Amino acid sequence: MFIDKANILLTAGRGGDGCISFRREKYVPYGGPNGGNGGKGGDIYFEGDPHKITLLDLSYRPKFKAKDGHKGENSDKFGRYGDDLIIKVPLGTLVFKNGELFADIKIAGEKILLAKGGRGGRGNASFKTQKNTAPRIAEKGEPGEIAEINLELRLIADVGFVGLPNAGKSTLLSIISAARPKIADYPFTTLEPNLGVVDFKGRHFVAADIPGIIEGAHEGKGLGLEFLRHIKRTKVLLHIIDASGFDGADPYHNYKIINNELKKYSKYIAKKHVIVVLNKTDVSGSDKHVKEFKKHLKSAKIIEISAVTGAGIENLLKETVKMLDKPLKINPEEEIETVPVKKYVYEPEFKISLEDGVYIVTGGKVETLTEMTKFTEDEALRRYQNILKKMGLDDELENMGAKPGDLVRIGALEFTFEK
Repeated sequence: MFIDKANILLTAGRGGDGCISFRREKYVPYGGPNGGNGGKGGDIYFEGDPHKITLLDLSYRPKFKAKDGHKGENSDKFGRYGDDLIIKVPLGTLVFKNGELFADIKIAGEKILLAKGGRGGRGNASFKTQKNTAPRIAEKGEPGEIAEINLELRLIADVGFVGLPNAGKSTLLSIISAARPKIADYPFTTLEPNLGVVDFKGRHFVAADIPGIIEGAHEGKGLGLEFLRHIKRTKVLLHIIDASGFDGADPYHNYKIINNELKKYSKYIAKKHVIVVLNKTDVSGSDKHVKEFKKHLKSAKIIEISAVTGAGIENLLKETVKMLDKPLKINPEEEIETVPVKKYVYEPEFKISLEDGVYIVTGGKVETLTEMTKFTEDEALRRYQNILKKMGLDDELENMGAKPGDLVRIGALEFTFEK
């Protein structure tokens, strides 16, 4: 099944907790602290895989989590790092992180870091100072990054087939490549794009059969809008038209329908190389429709073929290769949204809001500090209070009207305010 969209939730690994331990050996009276640090949590990467052509695997598994780091141990032993998680995606995948375009994966083996694992908590050996030679304090591991990811696949192909349903696109692809799309002797439309590698006299290129487009596709009618995105990366479009006049249809009218839909969908379509392919010329009466068609359209490159008998196929491939060698007015990648330049914006260490009589404190630094503090240790609690005081949290709460006994919430924890 071809799936070109997926929404997933990534959770990087949490860092391992630090260890509280003291060296206790015979004949070593002043062993001191030797609790090791916890290991870093695993990161989550996306990697481009040329063997994948669908996001089906990801659509069935909406949540991914990397391994957590291991706890530190005594004797200054650091915890083992959590294993990284590498998720393989098809080439041409656009990655939107938390609603913004984050990456465009186009190169095989390209790895993109999506969610960073939390650092390991420090053990008590890391807190030893000249004044405090026997600290009983250690940190919990930092939580891993959580990211909402939206994936959108846009097939990477050199040539795209477009046209109304039953124009013969799938048949043509099966003739010129090893692809085997579903083909029937009755009118129907392909429900998913098909890719095929074409080898013409030693020249290779990738062709994509885009499911049949109907009138109004640019507004979301039919399946056209779901798959039109796949022609954005192509350099050459083959506009396949049924020249047999099936069911009394006028080939030139059909051409105008598709051409109008393409132009309304994207302003870049007109700047691509286009070859108009009149298919099914082996059908009786098609020569009349071909003559009428050429009267209306004299400026475009028109090639007559029969995908069933093979007539005109070699000429079509020859012209396609010529078009691929010609420069475009634009780079096909210009139509793809560009990844924005990262900007670093200063944010305060904390923000305070008052809701239903509770002072809610938010901010990356203060929330991380809360997550990594072991409140069961008296020394850790004193350190936590001192850091918040140095940050100016007490003064700011007092300025906002907080009084002793008022509730203060930081993350999932609630405290009673005391000056």
